[in-house]
Amino acid sequence: MSNIAKLIGRRIRNYRTQLGLSQERLAELSKCHPTYIGQLERGEKNATLESIERVASALNIPLSKLFEKIDDSIGNQRNIPLECYEFIASKSKFEQEQLYKIIFEVDKYKNN
Repeated sequence: MSNIAKLIGRRIRNYRTQLGLSQERLAELSKCHPTYIGQLERGEKNATLESIERVASALNIPLSKLFEKIDDSIGNQRNIPLECYEFIASKSKFEQEQLYKIIFEVDKYKNN
């Protein structure tokens, strides 16, 4: 599947896990089939705009949030800051805080 489908799928999964929702609960809220949600998250399905809009609404995020900085992510060149953001965003709040502390300490150590 295309890079854009995989990227949007990862973002959907990130927002879903941040909210503590299961795929089944997101499917229920978005009126989509649970299998379809899994396929979207894995980038296996090319979603319709209508279904993406329903998923975004169920996640309580603007549709634009799923497509934010997408041009930077689908080119040939890696966007490391965006990849870091996507990685950290996929973690729980506790894990995000721990990762931030680790990064902060590494940077502090490097500058000493």
